[in-house]
Amino acid sequence: MIELSSEDKNKLLAIVESRFHTHMERHPDVVWSDVLTRLETDSNKLITLSDMERTGGEPDVIRLPNGDLTFCDCSSEAPSGRRSLCYDEQALAARKKNKPDGSAVALAEEIGIELLDEATYRHLQTLGTFDLKTSSWILTPEAIRQKGGALFCDRRYDHIFVYHNGADSYYAARGFRGMFVL
Repeated sequence: MIELSSEDKNKLLAIVESRFHTHMERHPDVVWSDVLTRLETDSNKLITLSDMERTGGEPDVIRLPNGDLTFCDCSSEAPSGRRSLCYDEQALAARKKNKPDGSAVALAEEIGIELLDEATYRHLQTLGTFDLKTSSWILTPEAIRQKGGALFCDRRYDHIFVYHNGADSYYAARGFRGMFVL
């Protein structure tokens, strides 16, 4: 297991704490010391948070409608280090030519996060303005995935759109957002 050095841990926590205080509208009822306590009780969460930050996710704390406190990718556009990926490993294996470097589902698993589903993506959009120039793969229902498709979302004209595409497609402007429960 990879461990963060004390210096890397302190730098990461300083970045995340600054973002937390800058965007209190995302978590008005949350206190930083509570978040820090939850992070420090599980070193895996710090490693996941580090990977989210490293890949451009700009993770911040949000509270889901069910009450769960999460770290979620809050970069204004789809995280830059998580673009040009097809949806999942099945789609990657099926692609014969011009394969992307990987898949959203596999990278999310490697990082230790879950792809946002449609409801969570829509909730995130109530906390800010995201994906005005990019789009993000979202967790796709199995019935759609079995037929070769996958879903993605973006925000245009001040409206949240959900689209479909072949799961093996990939674009420079499409990435994915993820989260983990604290």
